[in-house]
Amino acid sequence: MEGKGGFTLIELMVVIFIVGILAGVAVPLMRGRIDAAKWSEGKATMGSIATALRAHIAEQGNAFTAVPTLAQLGFAANDLDGTHFTGGESGVGNFSWVINDDDPINFLITAWAPKEIRAPSKITLDQSGNWTETTLKKLPEMIPIHEELKP
Repeated sequence: MEGKGGFTLIELMVVIFIVGILAGVAVPLMRGRIDAAKWSEGKATMGSIATALRAHIAEQGNAFTAVPTLAQLGFAANDLDGTHFTGGESGVGNFSWVINDDDPINFLITAWAPKEIRAPSKITLDQSGNWTETTLKKLPEMIPIHEELKP
């Protein structure tokens, strides 16, 4: 009597084990690509803010506002909102910006990562078009100050 063709239980377990190892390696790599794709939305918004800041400086000359409002930059209230990043006034959503009164005048735009993005924690863009990525480690939990130790 001939045996039926097929796989043994051991052979199937080896295949499942190998597929599990490959998945364990591939998932973190894909997660980084997903975060990079989400950051592209934030970088595009930062580019729009940079263009608006340059126009604000050019229009106002030395009378520019150090932290211009959305209206001063020509944006409506929800213009900076996206799928992953939220706009709003400087420092309210994921973005903040400031114009420094140096010679020459410069500015800095910062975007903080939303909760669903692991790394980097923030990206900055300066007036020269330089991007800087910063990954902050999780901050330690704050120790509450006891009532008797407060001044």
